[in-house]
Amino acid sequence: MTGNTPFVIRPIAEPQIIDNVYSHDQVERMFGVIRQHGPWKMVLAQHFKSAEEVVATMSGSMPEGTEPSFDMFLTPNFRGFFGQNGLSHYQELDDIFYSVDHLARVRSYWNAEFASPESMNFIVQGSSRNLDPAHLDGTSFRGVDGRNSPVWLLNTMGKSGLFQRWMMKKAQVISWFYQGKIGGGFTYWPEGPQGAPKRLAMPAWNRGVVTQNEMMYHRGEACGPMDKRMPDGLAFQSLWSADPDRADGWQITTDGKVIERVAPEEVRLMVHWTAQIYKDKQERDLVFGHSDDLTHDQVFEMFVADLRARGLTFRMPSDPLTDRDFIRLLTSTYDCGRPAIYPIEAPGPHQEQIAA
Repeated sequence: MTGNTPFVIRPIAEPQIIDNVYSHDQVERMFGVIRQHGPWKMVLAQHFKSAEEVVATMSGSMPEGTEPSFDMFLTPNFRGFFGQNGLSHYQELDDIFYSVDHLARVRSYWNAEFASPESMNFIVQGSSRNLDPAHLDGTSFRGVDGRNSPVWLLNTMGKSGLFQRWMMKKAQVISWFYQGKIGGGFTYWPEGPQGAPKRLAMPAWNRGVVTQNEMMYHRGEACGPMDKRMPDGLAFQSLWSADPDRADGWQITTDGKVIERVAPEEVRLMVHWTAQIYKDKQERDLVFGHSDDLTHDQVFEMFVADLRARGLTFRMPSDPLTDRDFIRLLTSTYDCGRPAIYPIEAPGPHQEQIAA
C-alpha cells in the first residue's frame, strides 16, 4: 500500500463485553502480587526513550513548531507484568496467565483454531488525568515485535498499512477494577478514528472486553477528583507501591519521598491479557517456521520506498530506530488522525478539565 491510499484502523470484530472475568480468589491473588512485588514504574518510563516516540504511538501528531517533552505526557499511571513472552512470572497466577477460559474467548473472537498466551500486564493508578487523545497498543509482526523493536516503530508499522502481510493476529481480554465515582471509563473507536466512539462506563468491578486493541483506537478516561489528578512532585522516576502504614492502602513516591497516599476506594486497576492467534495450521506453521519473517532493514527499505513514492525528501539517518527527526517524519506521514468524536460523558484530553 503506497501513496495516499487511506488505511482504516479497526479491529477484526466488535469488542465483546464480559462480566465476572475472574473469580474472587483470582482477583485477590492478583492484588496480592501487586502489593508484594512492587514498587512499580510509571508506564511512560518503561517504553519510551524520547517524547517523539510517545507521539508516534498516539493519534495525531504535534502542532507545527511544538517541541514535545516528557512533561507533556506525565500522568500517575504505573505498570507491571504478570507474564511476558508466553511465560508466567508468578506461580500463584499460572492458572490466570494460562487461562483456558481466556483462550476459548479469543479463539471464538477470531474464529480461529489456535491461540497461545503472550503477555499479561496491569496498570494501576489513583486519581489521574489523561492527556492521551487515543492510542493503539503495540502491534507485532513476524520477525519484528516487542522483543527486538520499540513500541513507536511497531505502532507506526501498523498505522501505515504497509506490513499487513506480516502482521501477527492478536486478541486481548482486558478487565477493570474501579469503585470510584468520577470518570475512569474506557472509550473506544471500533469503526476507526473518524467513526462514532463507544464507552464502557465506570464504576465497574471485574468487568472486561475481548478485543483487538492494536487495531482499535482507545483511551482510559481521566478519573478521580480534579485536584488530585497530578500529585505534587510527580516525576519520570516516580513509583507505585503498597503503603506500609495501611494494610489496604497504596502510595506514590519520588526518590524515596511519599508524594501521595491512595485509599483503596480510589484505586483503578486495569488487567490486560494478550494472546497470539493462529487462524489455522498453515498460519501456525508459517509463524513458527520463520520462513517469511521481516527484518529491520526490510522494514526501513519499505518505509523509504513509500516515502519516496509520496514525493518526500529526507536524510536517511544512520540509526533510524532512535533518530528523532526520522521518527517525526514517519509519525506525520502515517498519521491516521485523532478521533473526530468523543463521548459527552468523556470528552477529549483538552476538554476534560472543563467537564470535570
